[in-house]
Amino acid sequence: MGLREWIIPQDEIFFNLFDRLAAVVVLASYRLMDLMDSKGNIREYSIQIKQLEHEGDKITHEIYEQLNKSFITPMQPDEISHLAASLDDILDYIDSATRKMHYYEIKEIDSYMVELAKLIQSSAVELEEAVKCIRSIKDPMIIEKRCIEVNRLENVADDVLAQATKDLFKTKGAIEIIKYKDIYEYLEIATDKCEDVANILSDIAIRHS
Repeated sequence: MGLREWIIPQDEIFFNLFDRLAAVVVLASYRLMDLMDSKGNIREYSIQIKQLEHEGDKITHEIYEQLNKSFITPMQPDEISHLAASLDDILDYIDSATRKMHYYEIKEIDSYMVELAKLIQSSAVELEEAVKCIRSIKDPMIIEKRCIEVNRLENVADDVLAQATKDLFKTKGAIEIIKYKDIYEYLEIATDKCEDVANILSDIAIRHS
């Protein structure tokens, strides 16, 4: 065991890493909204989001390394690994969506992309607050309320995707339909990944309260 582990209790190390990872997810969601407001400067923000995705990978790797060398953990090992992987998945899909926008040379960011980005951002903020609460679960309903809201936001995203796809076939040509539909779906999948994290946090709250 290294000096850092002697100084900081192992429980705190895991919770600190999760706090850091959730904060990176929130920051990426804000950069995504900046991209939506950038009036075409997609490349700059996609680079920033890619850097955040790399940072998320590093933190996730730290969590796995810590898990592999820890005999006692504050949660079940599978809970820790699933939570880390699912938070990282959100970053992956935010990054993938923005890279597609850049590669496809999207000139017009429409209202559906903006709405999906807002739903991702709102979900990320809720998840960050819920992650902070697993450090000391005194009232599982505090976490549960955050998770229920993320589930609601994901349902809204499903509706947005359905309407966006419906309108797409009325207004775009074949090539643009493929591009826009791909981006819509990746943004919506990011909300699915947020819901996955919410479900994991909800289970953790119940098991450890």
